[in-house]
Amino acid sequence: MFANFGGPKKHSMATELSNLQSKLKELLAAQCPPLQIRKNDEKVFEVAGTKPAMQGKQKVDGYYFASIMPKPKDVRFYFFPIYTHADTFTLSADLQKMLKGKSCFHLKKIDTPLLAEITDMIKTGVELYKKDGLI
Repeated sequence: MFANFGGPKKHSMATELSNLQSKLKELLAAQCPPLQIRKNDEKVFEVAGTKPAMQGKQKVDGYYFASIMPKPKDVRFYFFPIYTHADTFTLSADLQKMLKGKSCFHLKKIDTPLLAEITDMIKTGVELYKKDGLI
């Protein structure tokens, strides 16, 4: 009798984004330590190093590494190593399409190859930051 507002498609999109966000959080949390969780609420999940470091002209308690921010139509994955070490990362065509700007990925869904690529990217970023003494 009544219309099903927000029908199954909208629900599955929200569920898919929620699952994507959870998976990204899990990947980043797996790198703690040497990373630390700096923020973890409904608006942002952020990880950084644990060593005091200079970030630009400012001294910080831990060098920024990555964050995840859910949005209504996608999940934003900010990955700083791709900015600081741009020449080290080669992205697949699919992941390249999701990169907006220099370090922000707009993810709507993720398949196994993309998940593997992001996992490797995170591990590479951790190794680079360790080598540079940032974490």
